[in-house]
Amino acid sequence: MNASLTPRPDSATTSVSAHDLSIHFATKAGTVKAVDGVSFAIQPGETFGIIGESGSGKTTLGRALAGLLKPSAGDIRYGEHNLRTLSRAERKRLRRDHQIIFQDPHAALNPRMTILQSVIEPLDIIGEGDRQSRRQTAADALERVGLPAEIGKRYPHELSGGQKQRVNIARTLTLRPKFIVCDEVVAALDVSIRGSILNLFADLQKEFGITYAFITHDISVVSHVSDRIGVLYLGRLMEQGPADAISDRPLHPYTQALLSAEPLPLPSDLRDSRRRIRLEGEIPSPLNPPSGCPFRTRCPKAEARCAEQVPEWRELRPEHWVACHFAESNL
Repeated sequence: MNASLTPRPDSATTSVSAHDLSIHFATKAGTVKAVDGVSFAIQPGETFGIIGESGSGKTTLGRALAGLLKPSAGDIRYGEHNLRTLSRAERKRLRRDHQIIFQDPHAALNPRMTILQSVIEPLDIIGEGDRQSRRQTAADALERVGLPAEIGKRYPHELSGGQKQRVNIARTLTLRPKFIVCDEVVAALDVSIRGSILNLFADLQKEFGITYAFITHDISVVSHVSDRIGVLYLGRLMEQGPADAISDRPLHPYTQALLSAEPLPLPSDLRDSRRRIRLEGEIPSPLNPPSGCPFRTRCPKAEARCAEQVPEWRELRPEHWVACHFAESNL
C-alpha cells in the first residue's frame, strides 16, 4: 500500500443505518414519495446491495445515504452520529468519510481539468497537506486503481469509459472514506470491463475496510458483490436478506420476477424450461402509490387483502425479512 493511502488514525470502519427513512418532494401535482419508511443497517466492512427497477427510489436513497439529500422524515446514522442532528461544522468534518460514485463516469469529471487535477481536487477542498503531498496522494491513488502515471496529464475525453470510472474511484480513494455509495457504477460500462471494476471494488474493500451501499438494477451483479441485499419497489423495501438467500430462494413475488428476467448462459432448451414471471404494466407513480401493498397492481398473487392491508415486515428465515401476506408459501 502506498504511504499516502494508508488508513487515517481515525479511520476505523463504521456502520451506516436508516431508520424509518422517508424522502418526499413537493411538486405542483402533489407530493412525490420517492422513499417511504425504509429501515436497514449496513455493518462495518459489508457490501449492502440495493436493487429495483428504474423509478423504485434507489438513486434517491443512495444520495441521502451519502448526505446529498436531506430526509423528510426518519434518520440516517453514521455509527453514533445522527445526520439529522449534526451541526454544519460537524457535517463538514464527517463529509470526507461518506462518499458517492455516480453512474456516468464522464459527467462526473470536469472536462476542463486534467485527470490529475480532478483527483487532487477533493484534497484541495478539505485543505489536507501541501501541494506536493496532494500530488503524490493523487498519483498513488491512480496507481492503486490500475492507471499509469502519464494518464494524469490527459483530459476526460481522451479516456475510455472504464478508465474514467477508475479515475472517479481514485478521486474518492484520496479521501480514504469509510463508506461509499456506488450508484450503478458499472451500468454505463461495456460488459467486458465490468468484471475488472467489480474486482477492484472488492480489493479496495479488503485493503481499506470500506463499507459499500451498492445500487444497481442488475441482480446478477448485486448477487456477486453483496453480502446482503435489499429489494426496493416504489420507495419501500419488499425483501431483505443474505445475498445467497435472495438469489436462490426469494420470498417476495417481486424479487422472483426480477430473478426470472435475468438472462442465463444456458442451452436454449434449459432457458425455455425456466418459467418467466412477466409483470404487467409500469411501476405506479410515487405521486399516487397504491393502497395496501405497493406491488399489488402488478403482482400475480394479489388478492383483495393486498389492497386493504399493508403487509407486515416479517423475519421468516434468519436475517431474511419480507413484506408479503403470502410469503410463507415460498418457504
